Amino acid sequence: MITHYFKTVQDSELKELATPRTGVWTHVTAPSEEEIGQLLQDYNLDEAVLEDAQDFFEVPRFERSGGVNYFFTRYPYDAGQAAEGTTAPLLIAVGESFVLTVALREVPQLSGLLDKPETVVTTQKTKLFITMLERLTTSFDRELTRLRRAVHRDRVKLRRIGPREIQRLVNYENELNDIIAAVVPTNAWLDQVMKGNYIQLFNEDVEMMEDLTIANKQLIDSSRQLLVTIQNVRNASEAIMTSSLNTTIKTLTLLTILLTIPTIVASLYGMNVELPGQAVSGMFWLIVSLILVVVGIALYLFKRNNWL
Repeated sequence: MITHYFKTVQDSELKELATPRTGVWTHVTAPSEEEIGQLLQDYNLDEAVLEDAQDFFEVPRFERSGGVNYFFTRYPYDAGQAAEGTTAPLLIAVGESFVLTVALREVPQLSGLLDKPETVVTTQKTKLFITMLERLTTSFDRELTRLRRAVHRDRVKLRRIGPREIQRLVNYENELNDIIAAVVPTNAWLDQVMKGNYIQLFNEDVEMMEDLTIANKQLIDSSRQLLVTIQNVRNASEAIMTSSLNTTIKTLTLLTILLTIPTIVASLYGMNVELPGQAVSGMFWLIVSLILVVVGIALYLFKRNNWL
């Protein structure tokens, strides 16, 4: 689906246009082959780049072709049970007279931008471009806050962490890795853009870009710190589980040894042969007393050697 938006500084409302014009923002969601052909015709785009935009696993990168700057980035979305990841690709193309965004599915961050038309001026291409990236960074930051709270809930009950919690921590790690994989290369090409060699930057734009790169770097650092925290929680939980397992095995082993002593004596005196003392009155209680003494000695030795 192709939608054209237009608004100048003097306009109070964001308009939807039937056809593109100078200063337009064109947003494309899950384009068909016919729509791709229309985009190539209207904006003289690089067909190979548009094909890359159809790849769900396209990594963030920057490319310039035919006077158009192509910025590939990724944004967070609710993957649900999807196996492909927790981020989706977004192409932002900035030309001489237009801004074009191409996504494989609806982008909530851009939809939220449309809900606040006062922040959108399509004729100010650079500011619109930076505003889009700021909303993506904000959404990543919200995801990071959610993950931080979730990890904290699992960390406070460290001794009760089981397989389900460990699986959840692994999922958190995957989400954090997706965030880092999306933001790091995006911030790399932002540093190139800040030099002003690709799009025109005014003083206000430079300040916004600097704030954006700083926010992205903080996001990367926070994500990596949380990733280390998750790994520490997992390692600690695995150590606790291993220690508990060793304690259980040791306890069972000691019980087996203690039970083996009376089992051996009972087995010997259970044989159908003549045994010493079988005619002696009270031999049963003597044997029981002997067993208790031997078990007591074994318990004393185990305790002295810190095996219990």
